[in-house]
Amino acid sequence: KQWYQRRVAITAGGVVPVMGMLRDHTNAQFKALMELTAVDVPSRQYRFELVYCLLSHAYNARCIVKTYTDELTPVDSVTALFKSADWAEREVWDMYGVYFAGHPDLRRILTDYGFEGHPQRKDFPLTGFTEVRYDNSLGRVVYEPVEVAQEFRRFELDMPWELFPNYREAPAHLLEAQETAEEVKPEK
Repeated sequence: KQWYQRRVAITAGGVVPVMGMLRDHTNAQFKALMELTAVDVPSRQYRFELVYCLLSHAYNARCIVKTYTDELTPVDSVTALFKSADWAEREVWDMYGVYFAGHPDLRRILTDYGFEGHPQRKDFPLTGFTEVRYDNSLGRVVYEPVEVAQEFRRFELDMPWELFPNYREAPAHLLEAQETAEEVKPEK
């Protein structure tokens, strides 16, 4: 028996009707939302790809539903259809900034209360904006702007062979040592 998944690509406006049909239709019965995640591709017009993973216990089948949105367009929440979507939608909101319209409690779940930005976006800086530490003298947590001790390096690949020592020209003293070793080899 070959195992496979069904894949469905829909518009952002069709999330609730399609997910409701997949849950309630007799030939589908995808009653469990196993996972909801997002992918950020900034070069696309709709940069966020939302991926819903559904499971049908009745047919032992899975279905992946994908939709696309941008920073400004909200996606309808499916928490009325699947209770497990509550935390998953909050996580996608917190990490990517995708807004879910009609969510009962859309607030941050993995980052701190005063956190700025959404850390899983590709345009989020690697160092973040603030650093958090505990100060013993003050007896509390202190938020400070990030200070980078060394500027980030930008590596140009104009000379790619510099990265590969096997293709780099060997120094003269090593070439001479190799030539003398070949001359001294005993013959068999």
